Amino acid sequence: MCQHQPACPTAESADREAARLTAHHPEQGWSLLCNGVLLFEDTGELLPDGQIIAPHRPLSAGRVTTAA
Repeated sequence: MCQHQPACPTAESADREAARLTAHHPEQGWSLLCNGVLLFEDTGELLPDGQIIAPHRPLSAGRVTTAA
């Protein structure tokens, strides 16, 4: 799919989110990457083969808790 030089990561590679944007629709919450991956704003993904990657937001760091 990708015509860039050097080529973007494939949909199967671990760094697939580094591919270039083909279409960006923030009002709808999704973007299409040149490797065919649909990337959703909640960090979920839909791969070209139909595989679903669950959202993988980082856990909150530096959370402050108070003792009761």
